Amino acid sequence: MNIGMADFPFDIVGFDLDGTLLDTSGDLTAAVNHTLALAGKPLLSVEEVKPMIGGGAKMMLEHGLKATGGIAEEEFRPLYRAMMAYYTENISVHTRPFPGAVALLDQLDAMGVRYGVVTNKFESLAKQALGDLGLLDRMVAVIGVDTLGKERAKPKGDTIIELIARCQVLGSGPRTVFIGDSIYDTMAAKDAGVPSVACAFGFLMHSLKEMNADAVIGHFDELVGVLRGMG
Repeated sequence: MNIGMADFPFDIVGFDLDGTLLDTSGDLTAAVNHTLALAGKPLLSVEEVKPMIGGGAKMMLEHGLKATGGIAEEEFRPLYRAMMAYYTENISVHTRPFPGAVALLDQLDAMGVRYGVVTNKFESLAKQALGDLGLLDRMVAVIGVDTLGKERAKPKGDTIIELIARCQVLGSGPRTVFIGDSIYDTMAAKDAGVPSVACAFGFLMHSLKEMNADAVIGHFDELVGVLRGMG
């Protein structure tokens, strides 16, 4: 039996990506500001952009443009394409795992826990960022906003259910928990019928109280202990 598995209450751990496993705020802010500059708008700080992250790139840009005065509807599509092109080319300039994230994955590996990512980022971009940081091969699965179709993405639970299926844990009803930093994460977990943990260090579009997670962590060093307590 793997170390610690006997008393660990979860077989599968699912992670959101932006604001949870990875601090992508610097590169996402750069992409938003590149686009705002094209539109002749004032630039935003990282702290202003952080709460706009979580619902996907389109929503992030919509919030960014609204915060800087708005644009005509017909101008949005070309600006969105420009932002995505810039971000794809500059996805890992500033992006890094949050403190303790890699050590946490080492712990989960030692316990034989399977884990993967469910994100509202496009699957290809999520894999690109994880690959650049040497984390992609550690994931059992990476499921993006487009993997099952946008209509089935978070806050619906379909993508978490798909992660559970791809983890292929033997036995009925594998014990699963989902870790995230937005209300989309906690809503998706509830819809999938699994408990959730909120990351207080994340981008937090909503307050922790509004997220209504089953537990909260302030650092990844706390997660294994918190999950044992939840069991």
